[in-house]
Amino acid sequence: MNDHVRDLASVRDATERLLTAVAKLDNASLAEPSRLPGWSRGHVLAHLARNADALVNVLEGRPMYISGDARDAEIERDAPRPLDVQLADVRESAARFQEKGTAPADWSRTVELRNGVTDSASGVPFRRWIEVELHHVDLGIGYELEDLSEEFTQREINFLTERFRGHPDVPALLIKQDDGRMIPTGAVESLSKEQVESGYQPPLPEITVSGRRADLLGWLCGRRDGSALRVDGSLLPVLPPL
Repeated sequence: MNDHVRDLASVRDATERLLTAVAKLDNASLAEPSRLPGWSRGHVLAHLARNADALVNVLEGRPMYISGDARDAEIERDAPRPLDVQLADVRESAARFQEKGTAPADWSRTVELRNGVTDSASGVPFRRWIEVELHHVDLGIGYELEDLSEEFTQREINFLTERFRGHPDVPALLIKQDDGRMIPTGAVESLSKEQVESGYQPPLPEITVSGRRADLLGWLCGRRDGSALRVDGSLLPVLPPL
């Protein structure tokens, strides 16, 4: 079960780090390319602001975005804005998200995000935390995957391996972290309740991907090509887009 109160505090702290870093830029820097193909730094900031409002929609039971085209159009519209406007929008939209997150609510209820994806309401703050941290890295202004907290990095690895578990386009993999932790994902065998209760252990996947947690996270979330990872049993699989 997610601790939404603790995650909201982490979102607030991550947002302040991002705003402090972005405030050191200038208008010309915002127009420069980010690390996301086709997006400037202004696009990234515009997306972060609109994502905060979209997650408020989710928590209020409305569609996250009117449509995919409307989402893209809003980002394109807001990307060229000057630094002071971008900063104000990210800060104010983040405050709206925090305000909604602290309102009394049933945090065990199921909510719907984009493309039919569902989650518990308590999982939404962690999803926002992901957006803020990874897009801070995407800005390319000195904040790297190695700077992410140990807690966040592990939780995001767990989140992504769970997301790819059972995916038809991902072969059975064993993710092996540098701390020795091993996490199966991809087309691994699903266990029945009876198998779990009997203590049955399925065979380990033949493909093992191992490395530092920052490099594993970078590969799983599409921020690194995996060249720093060790692969045993096959070539490094190409992961589908998130």
